[in-house]
Amino acid sequence: MEITTIIAYVLVVFTMFFGMTFGETGFNVSAIGNFFQVQSIFITIGGTFFVLLAAFPIKSFTHIPKHLKMIFFKNKQDPAEYVEILTELSKEARRKGLLALEAKAADIQDEFLKESVLRIVDAIEPDKLRSWFDQKLDYISARNDEERKLYDMGAALGPAFGMIGTLIGLINMLKNMSFEGGASTLGSDMSVALITTLYGSILANTLFMPISNKLEIAQERDLLIKELVIEGVVAIKEGENPKYIQDKLMNFLTEAEIKKANGEEPTKGGKAKGGKAKAKKGKDVES
Repeated sequence: MEITTIIAYVLVVFTMFFGMTFGETGFNVSAIGNFFQVQSIFITIGGTFFVLLAAFPIKSFTHIPKHLKMIFFKNKQDPAEYVEILTELSKEARRKGLLALEAKAADIQDEFLKESVLRIVDAIEPDKLRSWFDQKLDYISARNDEERKLYDMGAALGPAFGMIGTLIGLINMLKNMSFEGGASTLGSDMSVALITTLYGSILANTLFMPISNKLEIAQERDLLIKELVIEGVVAIKEGENPKYIQDKLMNFLTEAEIKKANGEEPTKGGKAKGGKAKAKKGKDVES
């Protein structure tokens, strides 16, 4: 679990609860009812959702559970493991030839890595192979951008429908003031005008914008690992030295990841762990 994300949302809810209920005499929990209004909920949340439904195909909404999983669960992909796997594959290719990698690919669980290794075996020139990979990455990147558009548009629609609700409330307020007894509805009409604006801001700033930003970070990390894989397999195809390939791929790692890969990660007791990171079969990282 991404504990920081969970903690952040808990604190956001507490912050709003505190602002809504805390006064000169302390907490007044009943005051939370002042911020609940069915009309405002329907205008803001309903309007935003219905417009999103009109703007995007239903398939876009089926990706939401996958996106939430990416946001609330830690990414277990370790770039150092990919470096070690590709280094071992380069050694195997140098000893037994590229065709030997076909058998190795059968044991790889990561579909992108598996497909990439199988491409090495094909009789494709390195330049054409890199061009093919670049095209695939461009498609994945474009698809990621399309998936985030749902949340970006939601972040824009929330405040927009909040403003629509505000206008509805103000129009009703002014219209009712022209009738006898219209002053009695002044409070309810004004509350619709203000609460819809509040709901729209909350919807955009605590839901859609954080999801879009966190999703972009997760997708960029996924693309980085794919780029690492591509550099590795192209280098293997070109017959580069395994040590050179390893050093080249280490450039994709952060300083902390490099230290961990070299066995320099400190333990809780303060001593460094020995040995290099153990290679594991990668999991499916394709988005």
